[in-house]
Amino acid sequence: MTTMPETLLRLHFLSLLLLSSCAFLSSSSTIDVDDVVVGLVACLPRQIEAFTQFTNEFDTRSCNHSDYSNNGAWCDNSTGAVTKIHLTGCLSGTLKPNSSLFGFQQLRHLVLSNNNFISSTLPSKFGNLNRLEVLILSSNGLLGEVPSSISNLSQLSILKLSKNKLIGSFPLISNLTKLSVLSLSQNLFTGTIPSSIFTMPSLFYLNVNDNHLTGPHEVPDSSTSSSLEFLNLGKNQFEGKILEPISKLINLKRLDLSFLNISYPIDLRLLSSLKSLLDLYLSGNSLLATSLSADSDIPPNLETLVMSYCDLNEFPNVLKTLNNLRGLSISSNRIKGKVPEWLWTLPSLSTVLLGNNYFNGFQGTRKVLVDSSVQMLDIQSNHFEGEIPLPPLSLNAFYARNNTFTGNIPLSFCNRTSLTVLDLSYNNFTGPILQCLNDFKIVKLRKNNLEGNLPDRFNVGTSLRTIDVGENRLTGKLPRSFLNCSSFKFLSVDHNRIEDTFPFWLKDLPNLQVFKLRSNKFYGPISLPDQGPLAFPELHIFEISDNNFTGSLPPSYFVNWKSPSLKINGAGTMYMAEDIGASTYDDLIDLQYKGLSMEQMGILTFYSAIDLSGNKIEGQIPVSIGLLKTLIALNLSNNAFTGHIPLALANVTELESLDLSRNQLSGTIPSGLKSLSFLAHINVSHNQLKGEIPQGTQITGQSKSSFEGNAGLCGLPLEESCFAPPTQQPKEEEEEEEEKEEEEVLNWRGVAIGFGPGVLLGLAIAQVIASYKPEWLIKIMYQ
Repeated sequence: MTTMPETLLRLHFLSLLLLSSCAFLSSSSTIDVDDVVVGLVACLPRQIEAFTQFTNEFDTRSCNHSDYSNNGAWCDNSTGAVTKIHLTGCLSGTLKPNSSLFGFQQLRHLVLSNNNFISSTLPSKFGNLNRLEVLILSSNGLLGEVPSSISNLSQLSILKLSKNKLIGSFPLISNLTKLSVLSLSQNLFTGTIPSSIFTMPSLFYLNVNDNHLTGPHEVPDSSTSSSLEFLNLGKNQFEGKILEPISKLINLKRLDLSFLNISYPIDLRLLSSLKSLLDLYLSGNSLLATSLSADSDIPPNLETLVMSYCDLNEFPNVLKTLNNLRGLSISSNRIKGKVPEWLWTLPSLSTVLLGNNYFNGFQGTRKVLVDSSVQMLDIQSNHFEGEIPLPPLSLNAFYARNNTFTGNIPLSFCNRTSLTVLDLSYNNFTGPILQCLNDFKIVKLRKNNLEGNLPDRFNVGTSLRTIDVGENRLTGKLPRSFLNCSSFKFLSVDHNRIEDTFPFWLKDLPNLQVFKLRSNKFYGPISLPDQGPLAFPELHIFEISDNNFTGSLPPSYFVNWKSPSLKINGAGTMYMAEDIGASTYDDLIDLQYKGLSMEQMGILTFYSAIDLSGNKIEGQIPVSIGLLKTLIALNLSNNAFTGHIPLALANVTELESLDLSRNQLSGTIPSGLKSLSFLAHINVSHNQLKGEIPQGTQITGQSKSSFEGNAGLCGLPLEESCFAPPTQQPKEEEEEEEEKEEEEVLNWRGVAIGFGPGVLLGLAIAQVIASYKPEWLIKIMYQ
């Protein structure tokens, strides 16, 4: 799209800031900043100054995050003018109507996405940047309407405004004859789609998913004039018949009609004219049953077909005719009976998602899957029972959790050399655990009846990231070869019969984030006198409850916990997930939280959880717990902790659940706890606490049982009223003395880590991913 020569070397954001104070550098200068070499600098000094002026309008502390290493600006070799700006996940502040951004008149590429534009609308001055060819402003929180001046951008080829809060009618862009990509998804647009959009000469990609658009919409009769190949109309409020107009768009290759909110069933036969259609997404709609029969005329060359949440109760026999089908999802329906044998004979089939149905078996023999071409198979949350079928030779990911399979896990899983993800959790498998765990990236065998020892066969260089064998009958010790699993992020052996000491020897695992030893026979101290702080620097969830751990914890026990990198998914949620080839797999965890045992999926990386309950740990609670600003759940109950409740807990501003019950704690409840606005569950019962219970909404709303068993406590919600004897030292003075003592430890922590910003905290908690969405996996496969 660009005809003018551009420098091949961009100006890194840090370099620009440096150059703004080094104007004496000539155009042939070479500098090295943060391992980014900047040479043959083509930008004029005034352009460098202007770019710095623009970035100074925002908080730019995120601009040098490793995930956004492409941030910066590019200049034209001949003119020295800035022609491209790319700042993603970088800026925080208000995008002003008179921003210096609009002074870059030679700008051709502008990418400002995943920023935090506070209370910002789209300035009309964007229309002055009439050389723009690419404008991407997605995921910025922009408000208001799209200014009509956008129609002035006659050179525009790509316009992406998705994932904002834009309102109003469809933008006036029909005159942009060079526009090829238009994405307006996940906004608040209303009204109809102008018919002229469908015949724009260069437009091949249109995504208006998840708005409030209504209809019906019209498509001109001259369908050959449409260049559209990709069309996403899902999650809108269209009225009337919409398939008939779509059937005129004969060049379509990908069509997404998911969750249309229409009142009538979709007849797939109306799409039979779309001979070029390859990918069809129909999830969340009612489908006409007769259009799913074996003799139905539907687009013949489909490679991807997604029909999740369509209330299907019979297997769609129309699939028999789709010899090019690669990806299929019919998950989350009401299909009963056995999976037909003919499905596995489709020659190109590679991804099959059948989860969340009522299937109870497979037609054919136990070897029915072996020779199929399937690489990803999801049959979780069905009614499958008996022995599990032997896996396909080509399999690389297998999800079969939450069924009632029995017998031993077939050794043939160890012979599938491409298999990286294996989830057989929540079944009734018996016998020994597989000896080939070293060969996987993710293996989940939770809640079966597996016996014996964990294999001690983990080799240097293994790619194993997640192992969850909780709730089985495993014995022995933790394998010392776990030391070779440098990619470990998730390790859970909870609810078994493993007898061992605390694995200090795992301290060198650089990436371990979730560590669960709960309900085993572990024993001994969890802190050694010569080791000080906890040695796992990336640990987010630490759950070792209901064992026989003893000893005390030093005040500095938690000072090494640091902040993780935040990952934002499409829903704006920060979570920890595994990228496995073309799919994403969320770790699942069973967490003691707010007094309940909860199973959680999709671990949020912004929070942490600590559970040391049900042991014999003594001594004082480490005051360094106050450094964990994002701790959301803390359970130290049923131990032998003594001393006071740390005042530093008032610094843990995200705390939602606090359980210190059944210890030997003394003193008063810190008044600062009443300021914890998210605190929903607190239990300090059965200690030796005294004084008045702090009177805050989050505390007085608790039940009496949360404070019982403390003879010296008084005030709501207990019935005992409070009085202050003349000889009693004021509570404020006691807390001031304690605070001085705790500050010594917290200040020492600052010395220990060099006051590095972002080194504090980094923690994780599980969060329920609301629903199983296999169609998303399919989209990842083929986008």
